[in-house]
Amino acid sequence: MELISTFDINKEALLDLLRGIQQGKVQLPDFQRDFVWNAERISRLLCSISLAYPIGAITTFQLSHSQLRFKPRSLAGINTEPATIPSLLILDGQQRLTSLYQALLSQQPVTTKNRSGQKLDRRWYYIDIQKALSFPSIDRAEAIVSLTENRILREYGNVVLDLSTPDREFAADIFPLAQIFNYSNWRSQYSRFWDYKPAKLEMLDEFESRVIKNFEHYQLPMIQLRSELSKEAVCQVFEDTNSSNKPLNLFDLITASFAADNFSLREDWEERELRFQQQPLLKDVKGGDFLQAVCLISTYFRRSRYLQATSHQAREQLPGVGCTGREILNLTYTEYQHWADAVAVGFEDVARLLHGHKMFEAADLPYPMQLVTLAAICTVLKERVAADKVRSQLMQWFWCGALCESFSGSPTGRAARDLIETIDWIDGGSEPMTIQQAVFDESWLLTLRNRRGAIFKAVAALLRNEGVLDFITGEKITDTKYFEDKVDVHHIFPRAWCDRSEIESKRYNCFVNKTPLSIRTNRVLGSMAPSKYLQKVEEMGTSRERLDLILRSHLIDPDCLRNDDFEGCFHLRQQALMTMIYKAMGKSR
Repeated sequence: MELISTFDINKEALLDLLRGIQQGKVQLPDFQRDFVWNAERISRLLCSISLAYPIGAITTFQLSHSQLRFKPRSLAGINTEPATIPSLLILDGQQRLTSLYQALLSQQPVTTKNRSGQKLDRRWYYIDIQKALSFPSIDRAEAIVSLTENRILREYGNVVLDLSTPDREFAADIFPLAQIFNYSNWRSQYSRFWDYKPAKLEMLDEFESRVIKNFEHYQLPMIQLRSELSKEAVCQVFEDTNSSNKPLNLFDLITASFAADNFSLREDWEERELRFQQQPLLKDVKGGDFLQAVCLISTYFRRSRYLQATSHQAREQLPGVGCTGREILNLTYTEYQHWADAVAVGFEDVARLLHGHKMFEAADLPYPMQLVTLAAICTVLKERVAADKVRSQLMQWFWCGALCESFSGSPTGRAARDLIETIDWIDGGSEPMTIQQAVFDESWLLTLRNRRGAIFKAVAALLRNEGVLDFITGEKITDTKYFEDKVDVHHIFPRAWCDRSEIESKRYNCFVNKTPLSIRTNRVLGSMAPSKYLQKVEEMGTSRERLDLILRSHLIDPDCLRNDDFEGCFHLRQQALMTMIYKAMGKSR
């Protein structure tokens, strides 16, 4: 079988490539984000070219009237947007080409980052002629000079180098790299300045042959992807070759794609994000999460339309439902516009639903993808989300997925399946597989130590939802209490007491020995034995009967705790937690 290559490899003269950038024939796909090199890195790049050393291949995409719809944009340093439709898009090499264009052809200072990487500097680049000709006894890097925009170098307030005029450049024997492709004119002016002294002319001859020619004749290896490649293939190549070490995300890609329809996805998302930021549960929702939910809904209704329009005999090739990278890349601007508002409402419905079950902020959510899936489900259900039975079903699905780590493996596949199966279940069908297959092993409670873990978060939320009361105030853990008093999960038998009692740390640090308490209450408990801190709480005015009620709200046996019986308390609470968990999952033990 004959293999057909998807790319070509050739060489391109540096000057031709930079002129193509200047003329707009070579541009960037708009998903390429700005990323500025620091001055030292640009100096090393110029140093390598001055020695004719390789600087790596450039990867480009051959643009034609293909199905690709990436909006192009000019490289940084092009002051006006060229009207030319580019013939090449740069996939890898943006920073190298931007730095070289600005330093060698733009006639403007180069935008760089300072040493700390916090601020932008604008710098001019030079080569010290005499140091360059002393290579290899003097490292070529020492010959590369960079100055700030005023072209003056000061040390301790004193001017040590001033190249602010051509005559000062000539006097210092320092060549401005911005004149590299205008060298003959610069040489003429330099020669006149030195009155054509033979020693200076000989030095320039050697400099031209050993340095200038390396720039003039420099060729870059080019990997050129052919225009027949699909959009997702081009994106994968970009991710694989991207040298900025910043991962490409789908939101950037779709932003570039929708820009071809004169629609700013970024601006649209920023407006929606402001609304989401007002709800603590939605604060961590990103543009990519929102796109996943829109994609789930779009593909779900595409499938529904197909089912309605097709006979049973012809349903073997149902359109897929999903939100993988490939499926999001195929999302159209029209589909986004149609579903975005409804999906935003779906997210807000989820926030109300989960808030009612004592999840107050984004950190309480076990899985981001579960939030995305639930938002898609609520978008399909619309007003039906308000029905008590439906809300109970949604929470049963939620607890089964969170407590059994259903979204830890292939979350996008799980999301697609659960969207279909949960809607069918609510419409009278069988339970989704997430519920049918849900089994919680009692031993898992003994391993729950990481408060960032999905099961840990889910069990903590279930306890809050059970109506736990604060040990000291007796107040319910409401959202006001949660934020004002900084409620967190703390030890029931204090850590220091457990160490003194020689209880294994893996045992006393697991969730069975932890419960939601305010930070103020936890300070009162301190490192005392439970019998001591319970006595202290009673001395503060809480009756024994009321304190027993408070303890039971945490699924703690009061008698065991008063007797400092760690093992008895541990066993009974483990069983009580299991009963709570299975009730939430709609299961019987």
